[in-house]
Amino acid sequence: MQICAYLELVVLGKSFFVKLQALRYRLLNVEQYIIDPDREYTNLCEYVGGTIIKLGPSSDTYINIFDIREESIEEQSGYLATKLTKLIGFFNLVMGDLNEEEKAILEEKLIECYREKQITFDDKTLYKTDKNTISIKPIFKESKDMPILEDLYNILGKEEKTKKFQIKLIPFVKGSLKFFNHATNIEIGNPFIVADVYELGEENLKYGMYLFTELFWDKIKINRNIKKTIYLDEVWRLIGITSNKEVAGFIYKIFKTIRKYGGSAVAITQDISDLFSLEQGTYGKSILNNSSIKCFFSLEEENILLLEKYTNLSEKEKIEIKSLKRGECLMFVGDDHIATKIESADFEKEIIG
Repeated sequence: MQICAYLELVVLGKSFFVKLQALRYRLLNVEQYIIDPDREYTNLCEYVGGTIIKLGPSSDTYINIFDIREESIEEQSGYLATKLTKLIGFFNLVMGDLNEEEKAILEEKLIECYREKQITFDDKTLYKTDKNTISIKPIFKESKDMPILEDLYNILGKEEKTKKFQIKLIPFVKGSLKFFNHATNIEIGNPFIVADVYELGEENLKYGMYLFTELFWDKIKINRNIKKTIYLDEVWRLIGITSNKEVAGFIYKIFKTIRKYGGSAVAITQDISDLFSLEQGTYGKSILNNSSIKCFFSLEEENILLLEKYTNLSEKEKIEIKSLKRGECLMFVGDDHIATKIESADFEKEIIG
């Protein structure tokens, strides 16, 4: 079974189908990473012996947005250069649409932030010698060696031109979102991990979703010989109107390149229009085109008309999608369009709930 060749878009009627796939993939020893904004996967995760990582006000687990991991290197880019691109996307989420001048100023301050931790564009600065071992082989720096949001906050406060950026970070450093202002204190060795970002609330979900997506992406790249899948539930938050082109470009890159790492990506949404709300639908369309399997459950007329713009739906198929019953979907596999009924055993239904 060539799981690494499967990229899927699931629209409506999603929950049971996605959980069923996750359960079956677990039996096939596929590593799975799930972004869960609605706390839908808790029971399944506990049943299969997975790990739930919660991020929110009541959580004592932290992830540092400034982390540079050894596996985070991208082709033809150095560690810091790769990280800066992702950070600009994150801070665009936090601060709203930044113009090119503002991005340049922010990047300058981010570089200064890392320089204070003795990290530069020279990749060798990401390694250190462990004085507690007899080995002289350099080891990669840990999260405790990286900046945290407060370090950037303090740098931004030094100049009048950057104080407007500093103000935007107050909730993340001193307020309700200060759990973002910590070094990472988790390990993700379990082959089934659910990222629970439910406590972040509607307005802040995108920050946690982006944080976990980057973390999981680095995890996925470690070993190309291991089959793995990442599920991006409510993906529109990262590629829709509430996002920006840097973040959406990163998500698109995952869908475009994940196969070469032995992986697959599953994008999940309940409203097609959300997928095409950024940059005239550029990123939603790109992800749709790079998905070798697309599953459409019952849709309303408005969504069917929108879908018609981006797929080669026939008149017959438009009628079929509108009249699909519970557990039925229209599956696009390459050029083939297949009416499909999702079947499951009684014990699977019991596990999924």
